[in-house]
Amino acid sequence: MQGKNWLVTGDGNYQICNSMRAWDLLRDNYRLYRFLTELEDVLENVEDEASRLPEIQMLVRRLIVNSYWVQSQYLEPCPQTGTSVLLLYDELGFPFTVQTVTFAPETTSNIHNHGTWGVVAVLKGQEKNTFWRRNPDSESPDKIETTGELTLFSGDIICFTPDAIHSVEAVGNEPTVTFNLYGETNPKQRFEYNLLTHTAKNF
Repeated sequence: MQGKNWLVTGDGNYQICNSMRAWDLLRDNYRLYRFLTELEDVLENVEDEASRLPEIQMLVRRLIVNSYWVQSQYLEPCPQTGTSVLLLYDELGFPFTVQTVTFAPETTSNIHNHGTWGVVAVLKGQEKNTFWRRNPDSESPDKIETTGELTLFSGDIICFTPDAIHSVEAVGNEPTVTFNLYGETNPKQRFEYNLLTHTAKNF
């Protein structure tokens, strides 16, 4: 599953990143537990975890290339909400979120940041990301403006810095399935943005 690597930052800019060839990432018996251990090793004693996003992105691509099990672990989208989330690993004291997310076609997320770094790999379907940046004024300190759009396809991986703002829409005729990895969220820095009122609230 070869694709492009992308990085989005808090100023709303996105850029393509270097990507290793899929066959250079092939490993025997590379499973989720190896990925989780290597992830902990990369982030051990690191103050700015977002600075290690290129290495984390490479680990995610290695996992996707080698693990059919991860690619097959997802739920059908909920008929009421259009989305479903399957938590792949949950252990007390483990500071990362590892999950797959399914969006029904035409389902759209709110506009948000994550309050932590994130890496999202598209496993199936297509996902349009719209990017935003803060554009405050004296009356609306939480006002934002759009900076661009990027459609991701199966095999693409995108990284977000903690202050990157985006919204997501599943496009195409089939559900979009993504593998999502997030660091430890700072709830005070995670926001949902309202374009009509130019306000933001924690969520």
